[in-house]
Amino acid sequence: MAYSLQKLLSFEAFVSQYANNPRYELADGELIDMEPTGDRETVSGKLATQIGIAIAAAKLPWFIPRTCLIRPFADAITARRPDVIVLDETAIANEPLWQTEPVITLGRTIKLAVEVVSTNWETDYARKVEEYALFGIPEYWIVDYRGLGGVAFIGKPKQPTVTVCQLVGEDYTQRQFRLGEPIASPRFENLQLRLDDVLPRFGSQLRRSDDIL
Repeated sequence: MAYSLQKLLSFEAFVSQYANNPRYELADGELIDMEPTGDRETVSGKLATQIGIAIAAAKLPWFIPRTCLIRPFADAITARRPDVIVLDETAIANEPLWQTEPVITLGRTIKLAVEVVSTNWETDYARKVEEYALFGIPEYWIVDYRGLGGVAFIGKPKQPTVTVCQLVGEDYTQRQFRLGEPIASPRFENLQLRLDDVLPRFGSQLRRSDDIL
């Protein structure tokens, strides 16, 4: 993840310039280059496909937008861009910006947010956990397919892990799933998915856990 060296952006300027550019987020007015990779896009795409199948099978009024920004706090210059996000179509009418920009400002519109971990793992495991809980997102997945997170978050030895966060009250409870284990989702009870199912088949190999301690 790289930070640009330009002056701070307003939320409105960021939306005008970068709303449809999946490479960037905004954090406290700073433009953040998320530096997407092919493997990360592979994992995100496979996750979206499997979650979309579960939505269709359950006949839920939910959908996965191609592009979407979250504005978690009206008084902060921050715009998040989850790798996968599930929205409730019945709640979209209450979103003040949606008709003109792909921006979500109400936590109740979101059913699930998914972040696929890259080198900025601290943000996914710490700051976004706090932001998404305060915003009221009921379920948040941290898909650490390379086992990059610190041992305080994924344990030792470090290994590929999916952390499913469920909002209880104002805080998230967390469950973790490793390779070979079915991912249990409170939102998608019919979902049959393992981390193994979304890993890249080709390209760079996952590093062994003893290489990333």
